[in-house]
Amino acid sequence: MARIVVIGAGLGAMAAAARLAVAGHAVTVYEKTSTYGGAVGRFERDGFAFDTGPGLLHLPAVYRDLFVKTGKEPLEECVALTQVDPAARHVFADGTRVDLPNASRAGTVAALDAALGAGAGERWGDFLTRAREAWDRTRRPLLEEPQPADRKALAREPYPALKAGFLRRPTTTLAQVGARELRDPRLAALLDAYAWSYGFDPATAPASAAVLPYMEQTFGSWYVGGGLRALADAVYERCRKRRVEFVFDTAVEDVLEKDGRAAGVRPAGGATVEADHVVSGAPVPALYRDHVVEWEHGDDWPQHQVNGTGRVTVCLALRGPREADAVHRTVVHGEGGRPTVTVLRPDDPALRPDGEHESVTVTATVRTAAEQDWEAFADRMVEAAGRAVPGLAERLLWRHVRTPEDVRRDTGAAEVPGPALAGADGRLLPAANRSPLPGLYFAGGWSHPGGGLAHAGMSGALVAGLIVEGADFRGSQ
Repeated sequence: MARIVVIGAGLGAMAAAARLAVAGHAVTVYEKTSTYGGAVGRFERDGFAFDTGPGLLHLPAVYRDLFVKTGKEPLEECVALTQVDPAARHVFADGTRVDLPNASRAGTVAALDAALGAGAGERWGDFLTRAREAWDRTRRPLLEEPQPADRKALAREPYPALKAGFLRRPTTTLAQVGARELRDPRLAALLDAYAWSYGFDPATAPASAAVLPYMEQTFGSWYVGGGLRALADAVYERCRKRRVEFVFDTAVEDVLEKDGRAAGVRPAGGATVEADHVVSGAPVPALYRDHVVEWEHGDDWPQHQVNGTGRVTVCLALRGPREADAVHRTVVHGEGGRPTVTVLRPDDPALRPDGEHESVTVTATVRTAAEQDWEAFADRMVEAAGRAVPGLAERLLWRHVRTPEDVRRDTGAAEVPGPALAGADGRLLPAANRSPLPGLYFAGGWSHPGGGLAHAGMSGALVAGLIVEGADFRGSQ
């Protein structure tokens, strides 16, 4: 039985902790805040409740696997999962609206043809066929296997180029895919919105980001009853049942090194804690910025993804019930300086004081380096959300604005990491799960395979596999 210390109680770190505990190891989690969940937070006021992190779950099979491998109760006995249908309503800048069904390619093609004109659905379907090629080429190395020591293969673009003669210049970015292959500004905006929702600027994201809409439209979008925070509750309870120990309000100030490997940690205000392995779920850049890990070997410290983007979240408390034809998710596409926003309106009694009120969450991706008047930006977000919520201004009781600086305070980084993407010379690959310091591992959104709930859960599985099986581990099955 090994002694294992886990830094942080985010979803990826807890997923690793539960799996390691089931394997017979003694696991202790140190969390600097007073609660678990990391970016999967909750804001509550006056009987209203809001998810302050992700609002929907993709690839729920990741968490089904976690619960199957760590206990008798399957995921569906611990949380209520519902497919969101339609998956999203899109409101374009010209006023065109289209509802896209959940996990139905034929339905999506038909909906786009009906809303945008004949041929639009076929072009989108052809694009998804090429996106599937990129997915098939990268699924195992990007999602299910440890990151290879030689990252050169993943630095190459997997998205297939169109046949010679169609293009005079190579397609290297997602924005170019939209302009050259979709040939409709609304379809291009649809594609761009997927990139922005994961924190990528389509103008600089590689063409391989095409896997993002493919993943969502193939495997579907799911809502967790009570909000995504309920998933964090369930994973935390699973850890407790597996006898994982949690120490809250205790930051780790240093990872100890002995004989060239991680040997424990020094919590704030406490004595050193010895360990055979250390798993960090903290943002990799913050570990080095805050000197939690001292790396004295020149520039050979973990490469990690840098997007330069974060999220603004506006929680809206509304009087009056949602209208009968309201949908769970609406993407309002911006133009001319107006932000593109995602409006989430879950029909969930757990998130509102009664049936005569509604909780609405509005999010937008922003560049963290840009100076912003956040209240003024929130005004523009709410104005855009009014195109999705009838009578929003008159119904508004109050709002709560959460900025990238709030995210930095709670998680250690203002940026929201995106999923690992191939291409782009490897700059959008996160840190490997094995750190350069033997015995120290990285889990969570800042490590392979990157950000997002499903990807964070996969990182926990990979870290547990590396520790339990060692050099023989070849990836998740």
